[in-house]
Amino acid sequence: MSSWSGQAKVEGSTETMRMALLTFVSVGITFTWGVEMTYCTPYLLSLGLTKGQTSMVWIAGPLSGLIVQPIIGVVADESKSKWGRRRPIIVIGSVVVACSLLTLGYTKEIVAYFISDRRVAKIFTIIVAVFSLYSVDFAINAVMSCSRSLVVDTLPIQKQQTGAAWASRMGSLGHIIGYGMGAVDLSKLFGTAFGDTQFKQLTVIAALGILACSSITCWAVTERVLISVRHHPRRAQTGRFKVVRQIWSTLLTLPPRIRAICWAVFWSWIGWFPFLIYSSTWVGETYFRFDVPEDAKGTKDALGDMGRIGSTALTVYSLVTFISAWILPPLIQAPEDDSFTPRPPASIARWVEALNKRKPDLLTAWIASHLIFAAAMVLTPFAASFRFATALVALCGLPWTVAMWAPTTFLGIEVNKLSAPGASSYRPVSDGNSNMIEMRETSSSPRLEQGSDEPGSSSSSSSHHSAGGELSGVYFGILNIYTTLPQFISTFISTLVFASLEPGKSPELATDAHPSEHHGTDGPNAIAVCMVIGAFSALAAAWATRRLKYI
Repeated sequence: MSSWSGQAKVEGSTETMRMALLTFVSVGITFTWGVEMTYCTPYLLSLGLTKGQTSMVWIAGPLSGLIVQPIIGVVADESKSKWGRRRPIIVIGSVVVACSLLTLGYTKEIVAYFISDRRVAKIFTIIVAVFSLYSVDFAINAVMSCSRSLVVDTLPIQKQQTGAAWASRMGSLGHIIGYGMGAVDLSKLFGTAFGDTQFKQLTVIAALGILACSSITCWAVTERVLISVRHHPRRAQTGRFKVVRQIWSTLLTLPPRIRAICWAVFWSWIGWFPFLIYSSTWVGETYFRFDVPEDAKGTKDALGDMGRIGSTALTVYSLVTFISAWILPPLIQAPEDDSFTPRPPASIARWVEALNKRKPDLLTAWIASHLIFAAAMVLTPFAASFRFATALVALCGLPWTVAMWAPTTFLGIEVNKLSAPGASSYRPVSDGNSNMIEMRETSSSPRLEQGSDEPGSSSSSSSHHSAGGELSGVYFGILNIYTTLPQFISTFISTLVFASLEPGKSPELATDAHPSEHHGTDGPNAIAVCMVIGAFSALAAAWATRRLKYI
């Protein structure tokens, strides 16, 4: 068995504060994703790329997830850093994200400083912008992978759903802040302090945000330090391609329930990817094509205008997600929930007991979320006003809450069962000297109760770790493979749809292009067609999720 030094701790005097600090990095992650999803597609279109070319650029997301998260997960699992296994990677990744965001926002100025020829500068502007976007995606995936594993490592089994729900809440908060800022005219609010365009100012704020949020989580959490690694029989132990072989061997031997969770996620992400990447642009295009008078279409900052309209829709969507993340967890029965529930006051006891008996389980809620998303996506081609488009986007906030919470909860439970097969229960333990909390295992086995409780002591077994989670990095990396592979499929489908329906440049954004280079706007919106295709994959996800009932 692996040996460890110290105990996992989270600062805070209450569970609410500890959960918030543990997952606060999610605010910065989703803020960054929000800036990307709202402004980067219109930004690339404004540089002169077609929608088909833009869809190929967006392959950066799934490519980075496919490569980075599994490898980072395995490397972090075996890291013996004195700072812990996850936090050093979170810090390094956040710095890279911040630098890449600043480069993305000021691409034109950076290129113009080195290249004076306008035609050559335009080509290199596109190259640097695409490279910066790839860099952001690769680094943010490393941060996201380790932040999820940090929650699994720190919390006991009974708190996995709570931790996942809190990560969803903090993520929703990041979206609200990000989209809310995108919907406001920042030039009027801040002047030119952070840049002379909306996009530049958002990249600066996002860079500062990811650094601040990751710093707060890394300060608040103390990880156990890995002393020696348990050599799992399925793991490759030596060799040049050790990490790759380890991921591959784990993939081939996934436990049945973990494999079923992965397949449910696979089908759902074929539908979610075009929604997340293009919904903001779709709402903005709907606004320009159906709501704006002809004489008002000429604007100096079309990118900013479209971004603000899209951000407004996504702000409403994020509010729905945020509210759902608070309301839904108490109304849904948590898996493995055998904790003691205090008796309610006699006046409401009957109602509370009736509610508890009728609570849907998390699996049922996950299935329902797929069906709600599919229904919303089927209606997208019929949107003839940005208000209706905004309503459809907002409706998707409900299933997105469950989509970000359910698979993480189920996988966290399965990983902890694998990592701590002899543990029967867990309990929070105060160190008596501060407001920090240690999450330790308890067991009826006398052998597992032996050992020192001193903060600096080490144990030769896994009996004194927070919640197991020893393999959380590799298993969450594999979950991310099942998340990213469908994004490649979705990208391929989107490229074909865009090439068929809208092969030219954007008439709303690529204003410096000749009108003959623009695509038409009379036919069906290509993004809406991609979303309809995603609706059918959501139905397949509902069927795959239902199979978990029988495994």
